Amino acid sequence: MARSSSSLLCLSLCLFALLSHTSQGRQQWQQGNECQLDRINAIEPDNRVQSEAGTIETWNPSHQQFQCAGVAIVRRTIEPNGLLLPSYSNTPQLIYIVQGRGHTGIMFPGCPETFEESQQSGQQQFQEGGSSQDQHQKVRTFREGDIIAIPAGVAHWCHNDGNEPVIAVTVHDTSSHLNQLDNNPRNFYLAGNPQDEFQESQQGGRLSRGQDERRKRRQGGSTSCNNLFCGLDSSFIAEAFNIDESLARKLQGENDNRGSIVRVEGQLEFVQPPRRIQEERQQQGGRGGRFQPLANGLEETFCSMRLKENIGDPSRADIFTPEAGRITTVNSHNLPVLRWIQLSAERGVLYNEAMRLPHWNLNANSIIYAIRGQARVQIVNENGNSVFDGELREGQVLTVPQNFAVVKRCESDRFEWVSFKTNDNAMVNSIAGRTSAIRAIPADVLANAWRVSPEEARRLKFNRQETHLASSRSQSFRAVA
Repeated sequence: MARSSSSLLCLSLCLFALLSHTSQGRQQWQQGNECQLDRINAIEPDNRVQSEAGTIETWNPSHQQFQCAGVAIVRRTIEPNGLLLPSYSNTPQLIYIVQGRGHTGIMFPGCPETFEESQQSGQQQFQEGGSSQDQHQKVRTFREGDIIAIPAGVAHWCHNDGNEPVIAVTVHDTSSHLNQLDNNPRNFYLAGNPQDEFQESQQGGRLSRGQDERRKRRQGGSTSCNNLFCGLDSSFIAEAFNIDESLARKLQGENDNRGSIVRVEGQLEFVQPPRRIQEERQQQGGRGGRFQPLANGLEETFCSMRLKENIGDPSRADIFTPEAGRITTVNSHNLPVLRWIQLSAERGVLYNEAMRLPHWNLNANSIIYAIRGQARVQIVNENGNSVFDGELREGQVLTVPQNFAVVKRCESDRFEWVSFKTNDNAMVNSIAGRTSAIRAIPADVLANAWRVSPEEARRLKFNRQETHLASSRSQSFRAVA
């Protein structure tokens, strides 16, 4: 009997922990007034930074709805053969690849360089006058529909090896407990002379005096520097790397006006398996399957953890209605690294006039990015007030605070979106449909709650048989006996 009571208590505590699961840093946001929103808007980026081989667009992180969610958002467009310079951030990041393909390197501290040329090939290069053999950490491929997780403080770079621009939307979790600086997103670049893409946006399009002077110096061709090596004495750099001081000064990016996305001269070369082999390995692993052993025979570890999952592939949909659309989710169950960074995502597609049935997010804020098409969206707060009732179009962002009710209806041939959620296992409760809160309530309770007849209460419960997505063609208003 005691063992049974203990088990029941343990189960109750586990359920409570699941429902209330949130990072320590996010709790302090909920104590303030950031989420006292009377009006929410669908927002387009308000700052654009041009680089040699691409553009960076940001949404002002000081906007009230982003302060509520504790996030900052950036969209990068990398032209073919463009290289996003190595950098790291004070926040965890979740990246969705809207378009394109390429390679990314994510450098975990203390991990071995498991991609290496053989000694034989290195000796051949050396004899032919080339450099000695190279070795580096794993380089990962990415493609349209991929979600990529980047932990806080972990450096990464990205290269577009395709024939079309890579478009990537990134959410920075500024309120994460992993960020112990402040609520401002910060990018720390290891190379180049990049502009701060968030700073100008935060100041309403105006640069500070110091930034303005740095920009003028760049435009005038005078020496300026904006990466981490700038603040170090060149003699210290030379000693640390055991190089001459002239090379050390080059690391400081003197007179480099290319920005944070640069064009690769020729072809970018690094050690990598053929793409076909990588794709076959991913297919064998499957969605949420067991970890596949690496080439060296070791099971997946910290250094080789999976950091991406494709949620754009229709065959991987978690919810599918032929007449209405599909929804695919990624969370800490099918991508365990998300448990570390406390984020997850949902990828959705709605067909013409189809509806994502009314629902609310139990334990997360949701940041919706419209990929294609347009939809009418309504959001309602705890007082029953409409805080948003309008169109959400391609390229816009809309924030849905935790527990606010939301409904989407496609207003074009096709509406596609990705929702970034501020919990590694975000949960949804529907208001209408077969698995909804209304369906779970006894009909007599419904009849008394709304002062309707028992027949009307049954229609309210049972007329909608779909769970999450519904097409206008599937509507039926017949009474349920």
